[in-house]
Amino acid sequence: MPAHPLPAARPVARPFLKWAGGKSQLLPGFQALYPPALLAGGIKTYCEPFLGSGAVFFDLIQHRQIETAYLCDINEELVLTYRVVQKDAADLIDCLAGLETQYLQLDGEKRKAFYYAQRAAFNEGRCSIDFTRYSRKWLKRAAQLIFLNRTCFNGLYRVNAKGDFNTPAGDYAKPTICDAPNLLAAAAALQQALIRHGDFREALSPIITKEAFIYFDPPYRPLSKTAAFTAYSRFSFGDAAQRELAAHYRQLHEGGSFLMLSNSDPRNTDPEDDFFDRLYEGFTIRRIPARRMINADASKRGAINEIVITNYR
Repeated sequence: MPAHPLPAARPVARPFLKWAGGKSQLLPGFQALYPPALLAGGIKTYCEPFLGSGAVFFDLIQHRQIETAYLCDINEELVLTYRVVQKDAADLIDCLAGLETQYLQLDGEKRKAFYYAQRAAFNEGRCSIDFTRYSRKWLKRAAQLIFLNRTCFNGLYRVNAKGDFNTPAGDYAKPTICDAPNLLAAAAALQQALIRHGDFREALSPIITKEAFIYFDPPYRPLSKTAAFTAYSRFSFGDAAQRELAAHYRQLHEGGSFLMLSNSDPRNTDPEDDFFDRLYEGFTIRRIPARRMINADASKRGAINEIVITNYR
């Protein structure tokens, strides 16, 4: 009697966007730093006020007993795209498959021309999008964003002061533009999430934060004046914002939340720079190795430390 084939394993959802400061490469280190109560199954609510690529969310929602996730970001284009993946993954895949087919059949300068035409259409279409109300227009825009993200230089999302996407074209032989299995897996994971547009203050307003796990991944404090990259949205995030976030962190600590925050380590370039050590004095501060993935100079993508700050041991 022939054996029945085993059911195919469900794909593990991974980030579907490249993003500055994405945490996929740091997950093994992070997993050892999650709250013990989370590892024991005692935390059911997760919140991420700086969503970005969502690597920590995808890790937790698939491997821990999280029942509800609150995801938020100040970047309205990013929020739009997540909500399209959540609600209309199949139609989004159709749009992306069309873009992928058109792009891959071109070569050289024709690919660049196609890229810049899509970038121009993306920027010109911004004024006609209502970011507050879900509509079918969102499908095309989400597909454009994912296409640009997968084909631009270094996968770098960057905007100018007007909010126009301005990253130049990348040079990839065969980029994966439509990763259908991963998009469907991401859509399934996102069914347990409430996705909102707003800053870190607004992210927590709909939830009772006591005994929730909240992970903060703000725009990183630049390691040098020339390394300042916070332009993933039109809004800056300087030292004043870092201080305000630290004050918010302390308030949440008093409310009983489990908190984890990551940032760049200023001591990579200045051993005397104790900005975060002073800002988060009294909390547990660890330094973990990372790689600087987004840098125009490949020789500068070597090992550095990042800091992880928790209010638990």
